[in-house]
Amino acid sequence: MDASEETAKRDFAPVSASDYLDISYWDQRFTEEEHYEWFKDYSHFRHLILQYIESNSAVLEVGCGNSQLSEGLYRDGVTEITCIDLSSVAVEKMKQRLSCKGYKEIKVLEADMLDLPFEDEIFDVVVEKGTMDVLLVDAGDPWNPEPETMNKVMAMLEGVHRVLKPHGVFISITFGQPHFRRRFFNAPAFTWSVEWKTFGEGFHYFVYALKKGERSSTSNDILCHEHAGMPSISLFHDELDDENYLLRSEL
Repeated sequence: MDASEETAKRDFAPVSASDYLDISYWDQRFTEEEHYEWFKDYSHFRHLILQYIESNSAVLEVGCGNSQLSEGLYRDGVTEITCIDLSSVAVEKMKQRLSCKGYKEIKVLEADMLDLPFEDEIFDVVVEKGTMDVLLVDAGDPWNPEPETMNKVMAMLEGVHRVLKPHGVFISITFGQPHFRRRFFNAPAFTWSVEWKTFGEGFHYFVYALKKGERSSTSNDILCHEHAGMPSISLFHDELDDENYLLRSEL
């Protein structure tokens, strides 16, 4: 990437992380920006999520923005995909992009993730990448989030849980570490089990897989994972220079 491309990319970063909660910020950004991937592109975590997705799975992507996540899934044979975003600009531009590429089976809808406009238990998989993180930018103390933030996050998760089929899977790709996500994912209203893995080099991201109907009565306060201990973060990693670090610094 040359200097002009890098400057153009950084120009989309907001003045403060709270701007991420303003729909007008996103409409303006999506008007000018063609593509941006939060937390790396599909190739970096493909091996972690495909184990939960079959070729005939009905998949909902929440907060699609201008990501190419759905395109990666489509190329891997998953064609029953619905993408939603609150920004009408993002929705229209994604529709155009997918149509030009011939990915006409993918549905793209303008919808609010806090009030999902779908019937109960119709998706095998729901996936989000960075969308939940945006809700948490004004959480305040991460150990004791503001009540308004708690309500928004719980509304999102309750909707996801509702639209998942029995034994469906919610995949969350995020900066949020397990000790901060536990209060949300292990709420009594949910029946899912929770496991997580990481990807990235010095700067780690988390992939949570929440399996509906598989929660154990003995593991309400446990997040299962494949590593002992938390991954460290290298402050010298190149990724700390990009917009992901602005978002992470607020979580």
